[in-house]
Amino acid sequence: MAFRSREIYKKIARKVGASVPPEVMDSVKKLIPNSKVVMGRAKRGIFAGRHIQFGNKVSEDGGNKSRRTWKPNVQEKRLFSYIHDRHIRVKVTTHALRCIDKAGGIDEYLLKTPYHKMETELGLAWKARIEKMYEELGKMEVGFFSPEEEAKIEKGFEEIAAAKKEFRREARKAMVKQRQMEGGGA
Repeated sequence: MAFRSREIYKKIARKVGASVPPEVMDSVKKLIPNSKVVMGRAKRGIFAGRHIQFGNKVSEDGGNKSRRTWKPNVQEKRLFSYIHDRHIRVKVTTHALRCIDKAGGIDEYLLKTPYHKMETELGLAWKARIEKMYEELGKMEVGFFSPEEEAKIEKGFEEIAAAKKEFRREARKAMVKQRQMEGGGA
């Protein structure tokens, strides 16, 4: 494991916590990119493979060439995570935003993107957190009501609906009576 990969793995393990099963962390270790060089600010956001590009600026008249760079279009956004039930403030490229929209949200994007394509430490950390939350949600038991309790709840809703209906009927009768008194007295 290269130095950079080892550092990324340590950061992910620190951010996610020690409660992750060892087999999950072993699979994370295997999937981390092995020695990819990533530009500095891409480590702090989700850039979806976009990096600084290099090329030439060509003058119109003489065709003279001078070196220049094109930087990715980075925006700071608040994206809502349904699993964490809160907003995540993150720097993303516009390409990554389109990918997130297409996937159906930040949670789905992070889950669908494989580890070897996730180049940034922030993305890897959030991906590991979301997988951990999914695992915890999968272990939770879903409780259903027994048929007797369901019938009792349904009866309660029906009683509330009947009470509302009766209240509306009484209110209409009172309004009609009040209009008759106003019309007859004038």
